[in-house]
Amino acid sequence: MVFNDHFSSLAKSYAEFRPSYPDALFKWLTEITPSQNEAWDCACGSGQASERLAQYFDHVTATDASAAQIAQAEPNPKITYYEALAENSGLPDHAVDLVTVAQAAHWFRHDDFYKEAKRVLKKEGVIALWTYNLLSTKDQPLMRQLATFFQLITPYWPLEREPVTTSYKTLPFPFEQEITAPAFSMNIQWSTHQLLGYFNSWSSVKYFKEAKKYNPVDRLEEAVKSVWPNPEETKFFHFPISMRVARV
Repeated sequence: MVFNDHFSSLAKSYAEFRPSYPDALFKWLTEITPSQNEAWDCACGSGQASERLAQYFDHVTATDASAAQIAQAEPNPKITYYEALAENSGLPDHAVDLVTVAQAAHWFRHDDFYKEAKRVLKKEGVIALWTYNLLSTKDQPLMRQLATFFQLITPYWPLEREPVTTSYKTLPFPFEQEITAPAFSMNIQWSTHQLLGYFNSWSSVKYFKEAKKYNPVDRLEEAVKSVWPNPEETKFFHFPISMRVARV
């Protein structure tokens, strides 16, 4: 079984510029899991969620199909990183209290992944998938520049990303005991360097560059300078998080 590798070539930018998730999200997950012995962070990337899970769980198994992504993760004695497909984790049966997938479940072969998640979860274990779509800012001149960029880049997103645009409402999720999650969000202060670095970690930017032979983020940088001239200044950005959570 192979996977569509959208991010190995972006692994360094992904590790440096992707935002981290709020502690409140992980604290809530501990409240609904049967115990906090073992979590599986599937499609862990470079460990953005794995590191947070390790603050609350005794041990985290963190897997990703991309060896390049895993190579960017910071070592942690509570986290075991290894290369594995979402649909074939290598974990024993009924071994984990929690399965998490942060900003990646839309890429999976869903029937096979859910079968694997049910196999490795303990009785009353929890599966939690979450995603975030486009960021926003209250700085309206800046937001207008970003909206133009988002419109330009939209045709270059891989088709599998469509459930992100619907807040995972269209994502297959075959679980009877679905749990309604509280509202979580990422609220971040970023410089222009951090904002543009984040955009350069997008798969759509990668495919735009391949098609058009230039980087649209470079042109965005010039547009942003007109409304955000001080590179030392930081601005506030908001990412709402959407979750699908269930007990098995």
